[in-house]
Parts: sequence; C-alpha cells; structure tokens
Amino acid sequence: MAPAESGVSPRRNPSQLSWMNLSSNLILAYQSFGVVYGDLSTSPLYVFPSTFIGKLHKHHNEDAVFGAFSLIFWTLTLIPLLKYLLVLLSADDNGEGGTFALYSLLCRHAKLSLLPNQQAADEELSAYKFGPSTDTVTSSPFRTFLEKHKRLRTALLLVVLFGAAMVIGDGVLTPALSVLSSLSGLQATEKNVTDGELLVLACVILVGLFALQHCGTHRVAFMFAPIVIIWLISIFFIGLYNIIRWNPKIIHAVSPLYIIKFFRVTGQDGWISLGGVLLSVTGTEAMFANLGHFTSVSIRVAFAVVVYPCLVVQYMGQAAFLSKNLGSIPNSFYDSVPDPVFWPVFVIATLAAIVGSQAVITTTFSIIKQCHALGCFPRIKVVHTSKHIYGQIYIPEINWILMILTLAMAIGFRDTTLIGNAYGIACMVVMFITTFFMALVIVVVWQKSCFLAALFLGTLWIIEGVYLSAALMKVTEGGWVPFVLTFIFMIAMYVWHYGTRRKYSFDLHNKVSLKWLLGLGPSLGIVRIPGIGLVYSELATGVPAIFSHFVTNLPAFHKVVVFVCVKSVPVPHVSPEERFLIGRVCPKPYRMYRCIVRYGYKDIQREDGDFENQLVQSIAEFIQMEASDLQSSASESQSNDGRMAVLSSQKSLSNSILTVSEVEEIDYADPTIQSSKSMTLQSLRSVYEDEYPQGQVRRRHVRFQLTASSGGMGSSVREELMDLIRAKEAGVAYIMGHSYVKSRKSSSWLKKMAIDIGYSFLRKNCRGPAVALNIPHISLIEVGMIYYV
Repeated sequence: MAPAESGVSPRRNPSQLSWMNLSSNLILAYQSFGVVYGDLSTSPLYVFPSTFIGKLHKHHNEDAVFGAFSLIFWTLTLIPLLKYLLVLLSADDNGEGGTFALYSLLCRHAKLSLLPNQQAADEELSAYKFGPSTDTVTSSPFRTFLEKHKRLRTALLLVVLFGAAMVIGDGVLTPALSVLSSLSGLQATEKNVTDGELLVLACVILVGLFALQHCGTHRVAFMFAPIVIIWLISIFFIGLYNIIRWNPKIIHAVSPLYIIKFFRVTGQDGWISLGGVLLSVTGTEAMFANLGHFTSVSIRVAFAVVVYPCLVVQYMGQAAFLSKNLGSIPNSFYDSVPDPVFWPVFVIATLAAIVGSQAVITTTFSIIKQCHALGCFPRIKVVHTSKHIYGQIYIPEINWILMILTLAMAIGFRDTTLIGNAYGIACMVVMFITTFFMALVIVVVWQKSCFLAALFLGTLWIIEGVYLSAALMKVTEGGWVPFVLTFIFMIAMYVWHYGTRRKYSFDLHNKVSLKWLLGLGPSLGIVRIPGIGLVYSELATGVPAIFSHFVTNLPAFHKVVVFVCVKSVPVPHVSPEERFLIGRVCPKPYRMYRCIVRYGYKDIQREDGDFENQLVQSIAEFIQMEASDLQSSASESQSNDGRMAVLSSQKSLSNSILTVSEVEEIDYADPTIQSSKSMTLQSLRSVYEDEYPQGQVRRRHVRFQLTASSGGMGSSVREELMDLIRAKEAGVAYIMGHSYVKSRKSSSWLKKMAIDIGYSFLRKNCRGPAVALNIPHISLIEVGMIYYV
C-alpha cells in the first residue's frame, strides 16, 4: 500500500516485476508437486504389469516391449502435454479448473444454468464477467440452440454429474491401487511375506490415511512436495541406469513406427492392452482440477521441466530392463531397481503413493462440495482444515464412506491389475467428458468457429475413444466397479436435485402476493413485537408461503422482518464486498426487508457468528443510501420488491451512520445463544444453560448507536434506523420451514419412488438446513409445511 503522505505508489521497473513473477511461479511450481503430481508420478509402479498381464502374455518379447514403451511415450505426449498443458489450462474460470469450471463458464455465457432463484443482479458480479464479453458478439446459432431446449440443458447437467461421480470413484480406487502397488515390492525381496500379510499392512495404511484426514493436508503439506520431488529424481536416475545397463537401443522406440509394428504383430491383443497403457496418464486431470491453488504457468513449468522428462526416462529404463528380463514383467518396477538402493526406493514409493492418494481424496471432497453448491448433493458437514489456505476442507461423512469402499476394493480384489482396470476406465471417462466440455467452451465462450471445435473434439475423441474402447473390454475383469459406484452416486445426486427443484417450484407458485400484504396495512393485522425476525427461504423474490402460514396461525410477529435467501451462483468465488444484496419488500412503515446472500460453487460458509451484525449494518447502509437518493420519492412505489443494492459486509464504518461498541463479558453459556431483553427468551436461555453447561466463556456483545452526524437526516429515516437498532437489542429469531415433501396422488410410480422414497430418505439422513446454515438452535422457530409436488 502506498504511503498516505505522498499518495504515489512506488514504481518497479519491468525487470523487477518479471523477476517477482518468475520467483512466485517457481515457488508455486515447487508446491504443485505434492498436490497435483502425486498420482501421475506413481504410475510407473503398475503400468507395464497391467499392460502385459492378460492376452498380451503370448507376446512377451523385445519387440512388444519396445512397442509398449512407444505407446506410453506418445500417450504421455498427446494427452498431458498437448491437450492439458497447451489447451485446457487456458480455459480457466477466474483461475479455477476442472469440469465444474467449464460448466460454470458455459452457464454464464449461454444461460444453461438450472440453478433456481437466479437474478439479473448476479450478472453484475465481477467474477461473472470473467472471459470474453457476450454483449459485443452476436449470439451464434449453436448457442441459441442450446438455450432453447431445456432437455439439452438437463442432459449437460447429467453429463457433469456423471463426470463428478466418476471422480468420486477415483477417490475410492486410487488409494487402494497406489498403496497395494507400492507394497508389492515386499514380496519381491521378502519371499516369506504372504498375500494375506501384505493385504493387512495395506489396510492398516489405508485406515491411517483416512483417519488423519481431519487434521488437514496443510499439517503435512511441507512434506508432500519434497517426497514427490525425491521420488521423481529417484525414478529418473534408476531409468537412466537401466537404459545404459541393459539396452540403450530403447531410445529408438520413441519413433511411432514401433507402434505400427506393435499392432501389426499383436493385433486385437495389442488393442486390448491399451487398457493398461492408459494408466500412464491417470492423475492427469489433477493438473486441471487443482488449477485454483496454483497458476497455469507454474503447473506447465513443473510438468514440462521435471515431471514429463522423469516419467519418460523411467518408462524407457523399465522397457530397457524388461527387454532383457522378460520374466520380471509381473513386478517390473521393483525388479528393475538396483539392490543397493531398493529399500530407500521402497520407502519413498510408499510415501509417494500416500501423497498421491491424499491429493485424490482432497479433490473428491472439493467435487462433492461443488455438487452441493449446484443443488445436486444432500447437505453435508464441511470442516475447514486450515485457517490460512483457502479451500482445504474435510467432509467427515464422505471420508468414512470412502474409507469403507476403499477397504472393500482392496480386500475384495487383492489384485492391482483388476483395480487398475477399474481405475483406467474411470479416468478415461472423465477425460472424455472434459474434452466434450472443452469443445463447447471453444464455441460458446471463446467464440471460435464450430469447425475448430469439431476438429479438437474429433481428434481427441478418436485417440481417447481407442483407449476407452480397450478399457471397456475389461468390464468383466474389475471394470464394472466405477460404473456401479457412478450409478449409485448419480441416482442420489439426481434424486436430490429433482426433489429440490420440485420443492422450489412449489414455493414459487405458492408465494404470497404483495397485494395481500399491502391490504393488511403496516401492522399486518397482528401484533408487532420487538425484535428482528429472519425468515429463511429459497425465494429471491416475493414472500414465501411459510410467512403467511405463520402469521395466520400466530397473531404476532417481529417489528422488523427480513426475508433471507442464501443461494449459489455459477462463479467459483463471490468476494465479501459483493456478497450481500439488500432491498425493501414493502413500503417503509412495514419495516420489511430482503437480504440475499450469494456464494460461489467453491465458497464455504464460515462459522464466524457475525452474520446478524453484518446484516444490521448492511440494512442501515441501505436505508441511508435510499434516503440520499434524490429520486427516492419518485421510485419508492416501484422499489417495494424490485430494487436491490449490493452492500459490503466488510465495509469500514468510518463513513457509516452507525457506531459499534463491543463489550466482552464472562458468562456461563453457549456463545451461539444471542442476548435478548425478552423475558421469554431469557428464561429459555437459562433453561438451555442448565441443560447444556458449557463452562466459562467470553461473550462479545455488540451495540449499535447512531453517530452524531446523523442529526441532519430526515425524521422518518432516523425513526427507521432507531427501530432497527431497538429490534436488534431485543433479539433475533430465525424462522424456517420444516418441510415434508410428498408426491401428488396423480403422480407416476417413478415420481412417487423418487420423491416419497429416494428424496425422503436423503432428507432424513442428511444435515438439517438450520445446521447447514449455522443457525443457533435456541433462536430457531420452525414452521411445519407439507409440499405436494
């Protein structure tokens, strides 16, 4: 920040800036080894055995080994190097990568989103405007075609969910495959180690891996990058040693002519073996999916300068060793390691496998969080594992489900080849889907020609389709696992999405008309008691049915009413300065407001306990802004439920008409319980404290007061602000709908199964909306509602 006295920011010459950019990218490149490349760099443990075990056992000869290496080399070159580094890393969404980032870009540029309660104000978000402007370019026929057909938009969402479910399948298969492969070296050296003992050791490591997830990756993150770097350097020199020691002629196998010769000799058996070759690029998707934590330059530098050369030399060295030791194919990596360095390499391999598994598990947590933001996954507990590194999360329920499924894979199969078959299919399906969405981005977002997109899609789908078709031939040999896992997660996600949309449609069609509210008058025909009532709903406009249901059954409501809508928007992050939208629902005497809280699909609601104070400040700023508007008197009739203002929740109070005083008191209470002057709430609080003694805690009381400069404002504005302050002092209550969703009697049997069985089961077994929104239990009022959808 520039010094206040001079008002001039210090200038840096271009060489300084370029050096700073270079150093920061090099640091990020170093950090990326532990997060991005753990899975990809451990592939040499199992690629050659998976390729040759099967129908290719008839072709255990030097030419077949040379051909297999040539296939691996060109697979590494075409998919990670050309597709991901050159193309996909350029298609980020505000710095974020992955399938959801591509889908988010499409939703904003072609209006394909199926998220409810979207508003025009969302398009004013700074993150929303990322990428080429859609206003200056005429809409293409292809984009118009996508926007017209809702079924196509639904199909796109299903494809995204299918890819997400496959990524979750990766989170199950990767730890089992990596740990079992790394431990397989024990049997090569210690002949008396049985398969059962090896399995027990693998299960112990897997349980420990998942049990430590709650600590967060940041606690051991400083170890991750050095482990992977040491691993890559080790396999590089081992590969180089094997090339020189066994067969230097392997260098000639980089020629694609060896691939032609390989298929000419092996035929259909060689094509099926591609299911093992594709394991050399598993983990490539992490380069794109984890882009948000790094930069495209840092990931490109790390892969092109270190990872790619080390992997190529290692595969070349293994092939040189196998060309002279064909009997070592089942345990090719550890047999190719020189005896003096075997145990150090074994330890590093095991640690690298754990690092690779950790990265995939973390990615799985992130994917599930994004599915939840899209309204496609039940409410879950999301725990922050780092105060300093944004986005590192832990989901307890998902962690234990993944652990059980991973142990089931390890115990059920016990064979890395079968698990590798399943893992290869899952990874290639995700790549296939990513290529499809990238082609759509080329047309819709980058606004290039359809011919260029078709060329990109056709070329890569031909290459990836050959690998996928070969992998699908192994469905009966373990390849069915990702499809079963995907089917289960897909059903759960789509049923939840369908039920949520049906419930939202019911709310939308049954909302209370403003004419009815205006006819009741400012008192609403009931007693207005001191306090603030926060009415939670998914509606971004109108008054929810639970409000009318409440006031018609209870003849009293709070003096100040705020309709709160917490929603997701199709951007990765919403800055705190743009998070709150504040508006007025009825004329001023009604004291009714609306607050829309917006989150991106990678944002996480933090339990800071300061929401009420931020809300009061934002409403006060809105009242002040409205009063200072010269045309407010002319527009007041139109602003009852239309005008919304973006107000920062972190704005400095130096120019505010409210002052805040904080007092810390020692109390014996739950800090989440709000202070209140209501005798009823005071008695409830004392009962709560007796039932749930929390020990001595420090509670922070926040008091609002009008500043001295507020004397110049109008009497009506001052009165409204005083009502707001007095209502906050009286206490805050949270009103939510306790909904029961049922299908209509005329519904089809499929809809009845989805709503009455599937959606009902998920709602009963997920976290309640009040818990998910961090609402204090003592201040919660639930209104029972039955939804017939």
